[in-house]
Amino acid sequence: MRVALFQPDIAQNVGSVLRTAACLDCPVDIILPCGFPFSVKALRRSGMDYIDKVNYQTHASWQHFLATTGSNRLVLMTSKCSGSAVTAQFTSNDILLFGRESAGAPAYVHDVAALRLRLPMRPDVRSLNLAVSVAMALTLAYTQLNLFEPLT
Repeated sequence: MRVALFQPDIAQNVGSVLRTAACLDCPVDIILPCGFPFSVKALRRSGMDYIDKVNYQTHASWQHFLATTGSNRLVLMTSKCSGSAVTAQFTSNDILLFGRESAGAPAYVHDVAALRLRLPMRPDVRSLNLAVSVAMALTLAYTQLNLFEPLT
């Protein structure tokens, strides 16, 4: 299981995602460009002391990222679909992909996702915070796959 962030806009959200990923031993892919000056210094500031405990990789472009996915299934978490993350069947080879905070994922990202899932939320609100969305999706997937077991 991996998390991928497509061109994230907010450094603090990336830091929160990296902190969550460090705690859950979940690798993270960051697909550039970001909406903030991306640097290890910025990540250290937003990820605090957890940055050395997380396995993360940056990708210069969407194409570069796609070239590294291998046989992993891309699962796009989006509010623009009817598939439910609550009832979905996750696999340990899934890459949970999240779009930009400002615009979500563009059509070409939707087009290559093997599965598009929506997190539970009220229908009259637009979206959840990126870091919260990652934590919710990982909790659903980890619980279903019993991936919390080795961490307790």
